[in-house]
Order: sequence, then structure tokens, then C-alpha cells
Amino acid sequence: MDFLSDSTHIHIFAWVVGIILFLVAASMPLDSKGRKITKMILRVFYILIIITGLALFLRWMSSDSALYGVKFLFGILTIGMMEMVFARQNKKKPAQLAWILFVVSLLITMFLGFKLPIGLHFFG
Repeated sequence: MDFLSDSTHIHIFAWVVGIILFLVAASMPLDSKGRKITKMILRVFYILIIITGLALFLRWMSSDSALYGVKFLFGILTIGMMEMVFARQNKKKPAQLAWILFVVSLLITMFLGFKLPIGLHFFG
């Protein structure tokens, strides 16, 4: 399982595809079959994101365990907010707060991911 934790490429690929699938599914009509299929594929990517994130966390947590732990929690929170957007949309309730929380948690997760030792260091 070293291929999951040697680099961040699989993890980054999984969350980029996950975000794209989320945006596509969220913009589809509520009763469309394509939305249901896209959501099922997205949930497979959730599993891939969590598995690769957990592998990276277990491999690299010794370098900065607190920051990796916070990043892991915000990653799970981001996935939860994605599902919350879907739940609010399915109930035909306003989803603006869920969208805001999704964007905020995503930005925090990405910032922490880039700041960590194996991140891409976009922010210095």
C-alpha cells in the first residue's frame, strides 16, 4: 500500500475529480437519472479520497501530527458538507448555508494540505 502514501498524486486526483463530480451533480435537475448516477460515482470517490487521505495521514503524521489531524478532520467535514448540499436540495430547502460551509471547509482543507510538509507549497 506504499503507492497510496508515497506521494499525493492519487489523493489530489481523487479530490479534484470529486469536486468536479460534486459540482456537476449539484447543478443537475433533482429528479434526473444522471444526478443519481453521478452521486453514486461521487460516493466511490469519497471512499478513495478517505482511503488515500488516511494512508497519507498514517505515513506522514509523525512530522506534524496535530496539523495532519486537523486537515483530516476538515477533509471529512468537507465531504459532509457536500452531502449536506445534496440533502438540502433533495428536501427543496435553501442550501446557501451548506454551500458556504462547503466552500469554507474546502478552502481550509486545501490551505492546510498545501501548508503541510508534503504539500505543494503554493502559499509559502
